Amino acid sequence: MTFAELKTLLFARSNFGMKLGLERMQEACALLGEPQRSAPVLHVAGTNGKGSTCAFAEASLRAAGLRTGLYTSPHLNHFCERIRLGGEPITEERACELLEELRKRVPWALGDPGLTFFEIVTLMAFLAFREVEVMVVEVGLGGRLDATNVVEPLACAVATLGLEHTQYLGSTLAEIAFEKAGIFKRGVPAASAGQPFPAAQVLQRRASALGISLWRPGRDYRFESRDVRPFCYQGPRWAVRAGDLALQGHHQRTNAALACALLEAAAQTGLRVEPIHAEAGLRTARWPARLERFGNVLVDGAHNPPAVNALVRALPALVTGKIHLVFGALQDKDAAAMLRELLPLCASMHFCAPDSPRALRPEVLAAFCLDAVHAAGQVRATPVNPVGDVRPDAVNAAGEVRAFPVNPDGEVRAFTYDSPTEALAAARQWAAGEGTVLCCGSLYLAAEVRALLLGERRLPMPSERL
Repeated sequence: MTFAELKTLLFARSNFGMKLGLERMQEACALLGEPQRSAPVLHVAGTNGKGSTCAFAEASLRAAGLRTGLYTSPHLNHFCERIRLGGEPITEERACELLEELRKRVPWALGDPGLTFFEIVTLMAFLAFREVEVMVVEVGLGGRLDATNVVEPLACAVATLGLEHTQYLGSTLAEIAFEKAGIFKRGVPAASAGQPFPAAQVLQRRASALGISLWRPGRDYRFESRDVRPFCYQGPRWAVRAGDLALQGHHQRTNAALACALLEAAAQTGLRVEPIHAEAGLRTARWPARLERFGNVLVDGAHNPPAVNALVRALPALVTGKIHLVFGALQDKDAAAMLRELLPLCASMHFCAPDSPRALRPEVLAAFCLDAVHAAGQVRATPVNPVGDVRPDAVNAAGEVRAFPVNPDGEVRAFTYDSPTEALAAARQWAAGEGTVLCCGSLYLAAEVRALLLGERRLPMPSERL
């Protein structure tokens, strides 16, 4: 099998959408010899921060001299980034070998209906991880019925929760927390980041029902949350003094502390890792598109209101001068709420559509932006008509949304573009001098902008529904 053939096969699987449930995965794992049980597993769920938590934990385990497997989604630039051995993506050749093995040993996997894109890639990761000493596995969506939940973890963690994928997980924080708590297993210690009260209640009730410990910040572990102080963590037995974290942003302290709690809980059940390894991992972890800096351009994968809120809180310590925003979002995200958070900070806004069939049109994003100003009483006319289209009088002949005031420093100007390439180029012109370009709103957009800045070619792959 060639990598081109692999792409064709996986593109076909993307048409099957998403199917929550474990029966197909359990049957496939049995046929494959239960590869998900070949090494201890650290399992991480959450809305925001679970990827960074996984990155911190995996880097710490490598610092301990362990052979690691890291499974995350989605990828940014190349499909193989989803499956990492020793911190490095598998090769295209290895990906082809894994899919070929899966096709031979689970003959119905690529049939109709067969397995979904995400289920297949998860199984490929489990097969790749037969050669490692420990796996770090990020949940794709939810937890209880997610394809990764066939693992029997050594310890698990729940990163910060917020409203997401409500059509699948429920419309309240309590309902979403119930789905996330589905990764908890009897006899397996769990750790949680700080949570909104309704979510914290649900997580604790599930842990208590299973008779397991649930480590919570402020009660079971503590950490230095102030940006002006070196990072440190204190758990039941561990003391970690990491100093400066490898990943920028105030919110990364929460993720680093959760990673420490997860590692400490795993160490108490036998995993060979110590505080000194956590210190090294927190200082060396790599996780692209999380407040990643390229000169005067910051690229962040924030794609929901809680993540954007964390981003906004982090910016004052990282940015001087005016901010010029490059923004794109998908239809199932609350772009209007994200823009309400970002609007007061920005001197100009440059809207574009990420490379996804689910992307919002840039004109709609500009309309959301104007509506946010209207809600604050600063303009009189809404630019959106009852069917959700941008009113013709809201955009001039050049495609530029009319300027509108948002803060005492002057006017914000909003523009729409046909591509992220054009939006980035324009924002960089506006930021020439002392300004900063901020790119966020979608992981798909972050991936495109990052590839542009690095001069890399992005590999087209299925746009899974996660």
